[in-house]
Amino acid sequence: MTVAKSALCRAGAGIACTTALAIGALSPAGTASAAEAHPVTMRNTLTAMQGEAMANASYHFYAAQAGRQHLREAQALFAKTAETELHDHFTQEARLIHFVHDDADNLRQSIKGEIEEATHLYPRFAAEARQDKDDNAARLFMEIAQDEKRHAKAFQMALHAITHHHGRIPTGYPAHPVTVVAGKPKVHSARTLRNLDTAMRGEAFAHARYTLYAEHAQKHRPRLAVLFRRTAAVELTEHFAEQANLAGAVHDTADNLRRSIAGETYEATTMYPGFARAARAEGDLKAARLFTEIAGDEAAHARAFRRALHHLDHSRL
Repeated sequence: MTVAKSALCRAGAGIACTTALAIGALSPAGTASAAEAHPVTMRNTLTAMQGEAMANASYHFYAAQAGRQHLREAQALFAKTAETELHDHFTQEARLIHFVHDDADNLRQSIKGEIEEATHLYPRFAAEARQDKDDNAARLFMEIAQDEKRHAKAFQMALHAITHHHGRIPTGYPAHPVTVVAGKPKVHSARTLRNLDTAMRGEAFAHARYTLYAEHAQKHRPRLAVLFRRTAAVELTEHFAEQANLAGAVHDTADNLRRSIAGETYEATTMYPGFARAARAEGDLKAARLFTEIAGDEAAHARAFRRALHHLDHSRL
């Protein structure tokens, strides 16, 4: 699915905007629930979920950067806002379009996305990076492709255990978190930078998606919940983090606040109000109410970030 460029240009993403998404990142299509939602609401909700997932990931690392600068209030604000984006906004939007299904369907969707990334998306990005002399990015893309193959295999084993009532659900492996250091991009070409942006958005969405899948699986299949949770952690704290380092996606806290203000303001004043109008035009009043509510939240986030920036600026005087 191609998403309108304006909807993805969250300044909080920290790097160049792109219309492309990691293939398979947004993929409820083909499931029964996809046909139940109004088409425009479905498209806009998926766009919104992509933005919320990216904000959650970005704010996670902005919080860490604020902590390294000993800016505890900014650190707490970024961490709190990251939680809201994932556990409130993304979750409510997922519920709106019945994004989470039974464990078997969730695994099938996960396998599809991981295989696409492992066999097509990341190998293509690696080949293009090599052409552009960005060998560091090429190596990273291929390393992540191998990780995605392992994720797909684990999900396939879990699906077999569930559907055939034979074998044991694997629990995956713990993540090894990578520190994201504030700095400039470490790649040469604009194309590689765009591909890093696309990849980061895919990893951010996978992290958010698997987090919800884990919550769904927790009650009846705790081992599957562990698998989803560990995979989510790898996607965020290893893959996204390594890509963010190459892309120069994290800056000093003042700049991170400015970028966040711009992203939240755009969503509060343009994106979500537009989605609400479109939902009302379709007669989807439930979606319109949710989009309007989230717009208000995003406006509050922008105000909180402005206050934090004002306090930071004045503390330097």
